[in-house]
Amino acid sequence: MKFTLSFTVVFTCVICYLLAPKVAAYDWKMILILFFAGLCITGSANAINQAVEKDTDAQMKRTANRPVASGRMSQKTAYTFALIAGILGVALMWYYFNISSALLSAFSLFLYAFIYTPLKKINSIAVLVGAFPGALPCLIGWVAGNDDFSLAGWSLFLVQFLWQFPHFWAIAWVSHNDYSKVGFKLLPAKEGPTRFTALQSIMYAVLMIPIGFLPNYFGLTGEISKWIVLVANIFMVVQCVRLYQNMGVPAARRVMFSSYIYLPIVYLAYLADKL
Repeated sequence: MKFTLSFTVVFTCVICYLLAPKVAAYDWKMILILFFAGLCITGSANAINQAVEKDTDAQMKRTANRPVASGRMSQKTAYTFALIAGILGVALMWYYFNISSALLSAFSLFLYAFIYTPLKKINSIAVLVGAFPGALPCLIGWVAGNDDFSLAGWSLFLVQFLWQFPHFWAIAWVSHNDYSKVGFKLLPAKEGPTRFTALQSIMYAVLMIPIGFLPNYFGLTGEISKWIVLVANIFMVVQCVRLYQNMGVPAARRVMFSSYIYLPIVYLAYLADKL
C-alpha cells in the first residue's frame, strides 16, 4: 500500500473534510471511516502500480524491495488485494458519505493506476497527469463533508496540486539514475536534471504563494493560517532557488524533505485556524 505515501494523502483528505462548513462537529466514527476508506482507495491504486511495474521496480534500488518486485507477493495476489480494497473503499464512501465523493474516489484511482502509471515511460507530462489524482483526495474530503464542488473545495485541491511539482521533480532529480535506467521520463527536460527543471520548480513554488491565500479568501480559515502558509510557501521558494543555484542532489534532497514538512504544516494551520 506504500503506507507512508497513502497516510499522507489520506491525512489531507481528512483535513479537507473537517474544513467543510457543513462538518460542524467532530464525529470520530465518520473520521475513522473516511480515513479507512481513503487508505483502501489509495492502497488499491498503489498496489496496482506495483503489480504493473513489477519488473521495473525490481531494477531500481529504491523500489527493489517492494513486495511484488522482490517476489514476496505474486502479481495475482496484488491485483486481488487492489480489487478488494478499491471496491471496499469506494463502497464505504458511497454508503457513509455521498455518491459524488465515491465516484470521484473511483475516478482518482483509475487515473493514477491506469493513466499515470503507464504514461511515466512515454512522456514527462505524466507528472502533470499524476498531479490530479495526487490532489483529488483534498477535493474528495471536501465533497464528502460538504456534498458540493464549490470553489472553496477547489482551492484546497489547488494547494496540493501545485505542491506536487517541486515535490515530485525533487524526487525525480534525486532518483534520476534509477529512473533513467528503466526509461521513466519524469523531469521536464529530456537532458535530465537541468536549470530548466530547477526554474520550473521555482515557478510552481511561486504560484503556491497566491494560491495558499485562497482558503482564507473563501472564508474557510482566519488570519493566522494565512501568514503561516505564506512563510511555508516562501520557504519552499527559497529551497527551489537554492536548487537552481547549486544544481546538486543535496539541494534537490532539501527541496524533497521541505515538501514533506510543508503539507502537514499548511493543512494543520488551515484546520487550527478554522477551530
